[in-house]
Amino acid sequence: MSGDVINPVYIRLNAATIAFLLDHSQSAIVIVNQEFFNLAEDALKLMKTKSQGEFKSPLVIVVADESCDPKTLRYALGQGAIEHEKFLESGDPDFGWKPPRDEWQSIALGYTSSTTASPKGVVLHHRGAYLMALSNPVIWGMNEGAVYLCTLPMFHCNGWCFSLTLAAVCGTNICLRQLVIDVLIRLHRITIAVNAPPEDTILPLPHLVHVMTAGAAPPPSTLATMSQKAFLVTHTYGLSETYGPYTVCAWKPQWDSLPPERQALLNARQGVRYVGLKGQDVIGYLKNLKANEETFANGWFHSGDLGVKHPGGYIEVKDRSKDIIISGGENISTVEVENILCSHPAVLEVSVVAKADERWGESPCAFVTL
Repeated sequence: MSGDVINPVYIRLNAATIAFLLDHSQSAIVIVNQEFFNLAEDALKLMKTKSQGEFKSPLVIVVADESCDPKTLRYALGQGAIEHEKFLESGDPDFGWKPPRDEWQSIALGYTSSTTASPKGVVLHHRGAYLMALSNPVIWGMNEGAVYLCTLPMFHCNGWCFSLTLAAVCGTNICLRQLVIDVLIRLHRITIAVNAPPEDTILPLPHLVHVMTAGAAPPPSTLATMSQKAFLVTHTYGLSETYGPYTVCAWKPQWDSLPPERQALLNARQGVRYVGLKGQDVIGYLKNLKANEETFANGWFHSGDLGVKHPGGYIEVKDRSKDIIISGGENISTVEVENILCSHPAVLEVSVVAKADERWGESPCAFVTL
């Protein structure tokens, strides 16, 4: 409503990376929860050091949090920060909404990972956010009064624009402060959520909950367990560059008669689309000519994902190209190894990475939670 561009930042980033994001995006205002003020302060100090005396600090606004030590808020205010509610009170009550000049005006900025260098800035415009926000209820069957559990952070693909979607359908956003998913689902009668919860939180539910999960598919064992406990799971594929989900694994009625294990494998597919994208979906990264040249070769947007195409046009993403383990000349998918390990009933979570091997160059190394 103010005409500004929002840039949500991941709270688990270190100060150096946050400093890069703030500097690269030329942020004029930093709004930070009281809990993370020290992290923001460290990032601003790094920016000042790098500027060599030509630094103009952004306006820092702190959101008070009763669950935090009150000393933190007092310290922040003593360093020149402004308390959020006081900032709002200082505003002009007659301020008029500033509509966008046109549909291509920027609305949000997000940063996506990079294989070799700093994160890449992805600028989203009003038209794209509007279309994504209105496509969500069409694709997911969201009706007026939908109740959405916000497990998807805003820094990730602008939260798939679901905050805008819920406004469009007069729905309710239920935000997470603690990981008590099963309690919130029952208490607020959640109807839709994004991302698959850990298997130890999957409990039988009194009503159906539609869950969307994206990227690398959860292990088939997790999908099978969820489908047995009142979760209707749909797998999608997308990126920050496409405002989130770009394809959907459209379920076919004839699959209903298949065994649960087979259904889970089919649900792990991402949809009817090539992993490489061509068209006007993505134009380029913010102030990053080198990344544009590498990513948009020959008119195609190269996602960096590797997949296989099944009969009927469905695509199954096997792994990120940068995560493939090359052992003795053989390509090993970390996702496939993880799925095999997760099929064991004693395994809760697993992550497979490459480790140096004197004989084979690389070999898989698994980190397992039992």
